[in-house]
Amino acid sequence: MVIGKTRPVNIEEEMKNSYLNYAMSVIVSRALPDVRDGLKPVHRRILYAMSELGMRFNTPYKKSARIVGEVLGKYHPHGDTSVYDAMVRMAQSFSMRYPLVDGQGNFGSVDADPPAAMRYTEARLTRLAEEMLVDIDKDTVDFMPNFDASLSEPVVLPSRLPNLLMNGSAGIAVGMATNIPPHNLGELCDAITHLIDNPDCSMDDLLNFVKGPDFPTGGIILGRDGIRSAYASGHGKVVIRARAHIVDTQEAGSRRQIIITELPYQVNKAELVGRIAMLVREKKVTGIAEIRDESDRQGLRIAIDLKRDGQPQQILNNLHKHTNLQDSFFINMLALVDGKPQVINLKEALKLYVDFRQVVITRRSKFELKAAKERAHILEGLKIALDNLDAIINLIRKAENAETARRELQSRFGLSQIQAQAILDLQLRRLAGLERQKILDEYAEVLKQISYLEDLLANPRKILLLIKSDLGEIRTRYGDARRTEIQAQGVIEFREEDLIPHQSMVVTITERGFIKRVPTEVYRLQHRAGRGKSIITTREEDAVRFVMVADTHDSVLLFTNRGRIFSIRCHEVPCDLSRTAKGLAIINLVPVAENEKITAMLSLSEFREDTSLVMATGGGEIKRTSVSDFAAVRSSGLLAMDLPKGDELIGAVLAKEEDNIILITNCGQSIHFPVADIRLSQRASGGVRGIAFKDNDRVVGLDVTRPGHFVLVVTEGGYGKLTRVEEYPLQHRGGSGVLTFKVVDKTGPVVAGRVVDREHQVMIATAEGVVIRTPVGTDDEEKGIVVMGRSTQGVIVIRPDENDRVVTFGMVV
Repeated sequence: MVIGKTRPVNIEEEMKNSYLNYAMSVIVSRALPDVRDGLKPVHRRILYAMSELGMRFNTPYKKSARIVGEVLGKYHPHGDTSVYDAMVRMAQSFSMRYPLVDGQGNFGSVDADPPAAMRYTEARLTRLAEEMLVDIDKDTVDFMPNFDASLSEPVVLPSRLPNLLMNGSAGIAVGMATNIPPHNLGELCDAITHLIDNPDCSMDDLLNFVKGPDFPTGGIILGRDGIRSAYASGHGKVVIRARAHIVDTQEAGSRRQIIITELPYQVNKAELVGRIAMLVREKKVTGIAEIRDESDRQGLRIAIDLKRDGQPQQILNNLHKHTNLQDSFFINMLALVDGKPQVINLKEALKLYVDFRQVVITRRSKFELKAAKERAHILEGLKIALDNLDAIINLIRKAENAETARRELQSRFGLSQIQAQAILDLQLRRLAGLERQKILDEYAEVLKQISYLEDLLANPRKILLLIKSDLGEIRTRYGDARRTEIQAQGVIEFREEDLIPHQSMVVTITERGFIKRVPTEVYRLQHRAGRGKSIITTREEDAVRFVMVADTHDSVLLFTNRGRIFSIRCHEVPCDLSRTAKGLAIINLVPVAENEKITAMLSLSEFREDTSLVMATGGGEIKRTSVSDFAAVRSSGLLAMDLPKGDELIGAVLAKEEDNIILITNCGQSIHFPVADIRLSQRASGGVRGIAFKDNDRVVGLDVTRPGHFVLVVTEGGYGKLTRVEEYPLQHRGGSGVLTFKVVDKTGPVVAGRVVDREHQVMIATAEGVVIRTPVGTDDEEKGIVVMGRSTQGVIVIRPDENDRVVTFGMVV
């Protein structure tokens, strides 16, 4: 019921209907591309308007403002900004895989710089864009009224190109969005040809031709799973990585550079460079000295200068994780099919394009057939006139007027009105002999064309062959090589260690259980007998117990006096560039019990089955277990050796079946025997007798020997010496061994023994946290550790303070 001019409505229904109308308008008229020509309305109107203005690829450029005004005034009344922005994008080689507008002037950049105002730029169609409009005047597509019904515009362009997949599309509608990546035109042509020949082909067949998206900015797609998923279902994700090269500079010092030449699609270069600079300032990425944007007209180039100790792969891993050097493209193949939004897969997209081209060619053929028949009809009349030339001339001369002549021509010669009019319109020059022959030849050609078109329309298969022929021509003329590389290996999630550079670290543990790591570069090389450098400020009654050099990517195996083993990564140990920092209580890293302490530490880069873990106790027992048994140590630790009551685990080394082992005791005894003498045991079993000694002695060191190496022993008083391995006879395990160091009061007991070679350096630590780093062997006895016999006392290698003592040493390999 209507009361005056007021109409009562249900507000809920009104809002629902109004919103649905708005949503459908956005979906159909703005945001989503048509599956047939791959264009949104604004892009279609721009191309059509430029074509109507005669702006071909070989004509002069015209001002963009003129084009925008033409589109705005005739077809697209939604503001000049929307029209110009759409035209600019179609001209950007970094946005469109195959640009459809040839722009002259500033059309923006990959740094997201805005284009110049439309009054300054010029444009015209590209040659490729003209293929989108070919045959539009042959009734190939429907036309509809423009916004004010004063003109008509095409509903869709004829499009000889598979533009939906060729250039892709992106748009946000109401409640839905599309994001279709661009592809290589040559690959699409091959895939469509294969589909025409094999309509029942599988998705895998098509993937042999369409390898994946081909972005205008290049880059590298990681893996094929995302591509396969997107092509099969219409949804998927591909991960794109920038193309980067690691190069050596010619400058002094041989610094290295990372050169980036291609970026993931739609990544803003300026923002990327700024993001990298910020990460360097915040020290989230280390090892970068300088970053420069060296891009020019020849192409994109970002140069990242590394510091001398910068490790390129770890820096790249960090940049891939924290910046858009590695980015994701989420594919959603949503397009308008018969005016309705629909998610389509690869095969459907190609099939719908073929179906559309069949319609276009059919309509074009019908249009041309009709025109040919009309022309043949006229030519038939002209042929009759030529056969009866004198009679027709006399008839026309005697007629009172043209109308009378036309009626008499129709009556006497059986001509139609159109034929009679054509004869009357015939120019006298066409009656010359050669001109008469041209009419006859044209008539023969038109008859052939009619026969061809009728046969074409009667055989749909021939239309498909014609589509194939068009695609072959397009591929030859416009096809190019892929820009985006596809790697078979998929995305590997970065582990923490992938982002950490390889670096040699000194790992220390104190008596009270504090652990830390410091770069080995902190300690400069010194001669033996020096004072050393403090590596830790120890608390009262605390002392350095273990020193070990390991790579940041190594596993650090920690053994306790109770025979348990814990595993942590070296980079998990807290790092402090200060030598004197005390570190972190080890209980924060591994759950060591209150009455338990770390008695051995070992670094390992990989857990190989052919390598054994050999462990020794202070009481002289020894055990061998495959290191692979400890590849997965749980956070609560594992039992590595079942110990006799009162005994403790004191050390562990890695050895192979063919190696030999040496045990060194506190009182200067040693025993040397083959690893094969130790049977391979299960992880939780006990050991066997390694050396027999007096009750007041204990084992303080074990190691694997190598021919040509030396046994280095260091005492509590700072004395040490090297003895050739060959001076230690091979014995059977379980014996009392031979003398390796003559222990006296001034030397103090032996605190550690290891096997070293001349290339090694050692770091000798005292209880007060002083460390000296010194070469093992050198020809200058004043600088290196002296080579001496087994039964000697050695020389001073470090001078501990009066109340200090040496507790251990570690090797720098």
